[in-house]
Amino acid sequence: MTIVTAFVVAVYAAFINWMWGWGTIFALWQEAGLGTVGVALVLLLSTYVLRTWRIYDYFPKETQGQFARLFRVVQIHNLLNIMLPFRSGETSFPLLMRQEFDVRLARGTAALLVMRLFDLHALLAAAGVGLALEKRSLAVWIGWAFFLLLPVFAFVARHRVFELARHIAPQKVQGLIHEVQAGLPADSSAFMRAWGATVLNWFVKIAVLAWVLVLMGKMSLPAGFGGALGGELSSVLPIHAPGGVGTYPAGITAGAIGFGASTEQAALSSLGQAAVNVHLLVMLSSLIGTVLALLVRARK
Repeated sequence: MTIVTAFVVAVYAAFINWMWGWGTIFALWQEAGLGTVGVALVLLLSTYVLRTWRIYDYFPKETQGQFARLFRVVQIHNLLNIMLPFRSGETSFPLLMRQEFDVRLARGTAALLVMRLFDLHALLAAAGVGLALEKRSLAVWIGWAFFLLLPVFAFVARHRVFELARHIAPQKVQGLIHEVQAGLPADSSAFMRAWGATVLNWFVKIAVLAWVLVLMGKMSLPAGFGGALGGELSSVLPIHAPGGVGTYPAGITAGAIGFGASTEQAALSSLGQAAVNVHLLVMLSSLIGTVLALLVRARK
């Protein structure tokens, strides 16, 4: 896997150099300003802290007083997710939680599944801001607000929802339904904290990525939100390349065009360069977070 990843990264780097040249790519960082890049990095790193707090609150008994060690687990899990293809890095979370905090595999897996559903919803809701800004319609904003609150409605009616799901779903899916139910927060207060942290996390991340895309790619704000959505969706889906090389910038490009970015040759070239730089920014924030996390001792 290491050899395959190194080969893919080398080919990707050669392609970028042939297409634009790395000097042109890094020149955009200078144009944006090191201060801007620094602020973006700090904000992205803050989302890792917020993710850690969400899990810290999810497993209060197991993780009490061990936030730093949990941050280490979250960062290693995040890096494996980025570097391993087909979302295979997800399997590391329940294993690490069992190793570090004695959380049962079934419970860790169920909680991860629920948090990923939260993540997908919040990601779409955050990107929906770009669509609402583009349409500038009260009806669109009302629809967006309803979509944002869907998890709240679902949690209130969770008992009826799961009962209906058991009656409708085939036998093979019954185990998955049980895992989702087992991974839900214990009460309304725990749910609101988990859901609120998820929404805040993704709104910050999407807003930062959209801001950098608009700044470097000279595109409209809705297109920036669409590009941020496309890039993050490419990493959520099980078809991303190791490290997201190629697939993440392609997702950004597709999302930005879908939200109104220009398809003229010069604009596409500018969008491609901005997409590569945003991908580098995400990778850099992940590596910095992992280096900080590795300073924390693992459980003996």
